[in-house]
Amino acid sequence: MKDMLIFRNRNYALLYVGQFISLFGTMITSVALPYQIYKETHSTIMVGLLSLFQLLPLLVTALLGGVFADRHHRRTLLLIAESLLAIASLALMWNAFLTPPNISLIFIIAFLMAGVTGMHRPALTGIVQQIVAKEDFIRTGAYSGFMYGIGMTVGPAVGGLIIAHVDLATTFFIDFLTFLISLIAIYNINNIPKLVATEDLSIWASLKQGIRYAKSREELMGTYLVDFVAMIFGMPNALFPAIAQSLGGVKILGMLYAAPAVGALIITPFAKWAYGIKRHGAAIAIAAMLWGIAIIGLGLSHHLWLALFFLAFSGACDSVSGLFRSAMWNEIVPSELRGRLAGIEMISYLSGPRLGDTEAGLVAAAFGITASIISGGVLCIVGVGVCCYYLPKFWRYRAT
Repeated sequence: MKDMLIFRNRNYALLYVGQFISLFGTMITSVALPYQIYKETHSTIMVGLLSLFQLLPLLVTALLGGVFADRHHRRTLLLIAESLLAIASLALMWNAFLTPPNISLIFIIAFLMAGVTGMHRPALTGIVQQIVAKEDFIRTGAYSGFMYGIGMTVGPAVGGLIIAHVDLATTFFIDFLTFLISLIAIYNINNIPKLVATEDLSIWASLKQGIRYAKSREELMGTYLVDFVAMIFGMPNALFPAIAQSLGGVKILGMLYAAPAVGALIITPFAKWAYGIKRHGAAIAIAAMLWGIAIIGLGLSHHLWLALFFLAFSGACDSVSGLFRSAMWNEIVPSELRGRLAGIEMISYLSGPRLGDTEAGLVAAAFGITASIISGGVLCIVGVGVCCYYLPKFWRYRAT
């Protein structure tokens, strides 16, 4: 057991445990917000627009957050960002007590929280690279898969139960408490030196430097584009409140959100097989195509247990893809650029789901829920194939 990374690396253990607990609260809120919107408006389009509002600030703050993460102390940035997110959770709790809740305020708070998250993630990604040895990079991917598997399983399931049996305000208050615990953990991380910039560049010049590096590495562009395509077409989360109504009501909403994480959790204990695989690009592409197949299966499902199975299978595929993406990013990107490239990565893996929610909601409104899900799965498979054809270095990439 002492060979496990969290037992031999104090700083990583503190960061990991804090983020683990914080993720639990975040996933509860991720169920509560779209449910609250759907409950008040009965519109899948409004749920999709919520995701669009959460995307827009990320397009700016993720890039700026990357620059700041390469210039300033990453631990300090994490403390500031999580403090702001905790305050936002309290604001959502206050709004939930109103009768009726202010829908505009929900959109505004969600917009601001997404913007702060854009400043948070690059610092988080960069600090992991600083405190973990290179030979442990793929292990951090496995740990991350386990964390998201548990958090995205328990969080949405508990969130659904709290919404059904208590109230929405409680879900937001729990999110606030988890941020407090995470802040204590981050505060106790030590010996993280501020990076020394190799060049005195303006913010714009720093951004261009990071973007130039990403564009110069076809392997990196492949990881971004494949994940983006898979998420934008194969991520029907915006439809879950409507799907839940047809399969059993709000009591199974948390199960739908949790099912992909269950699949990720099941596959994680078997992650050792990944340590010996060197064709990381091919592994990412194959996992993304299997994700698309799983989403098609979801669209064809008319029973709850079958829908949950395909959602779990999709989560297992995404976990495998994420493990190899994380390893490639840490292997290829130098430390002095890690924050800026993390910002670009963030735009890729967070904007895809946000746009995917919007796309799914619009297509469902026009052609129906089933058509939206199945067409998304088909386009996911086709899109990943096109990416591999035009980015051969990504497909052939081998870890050193």
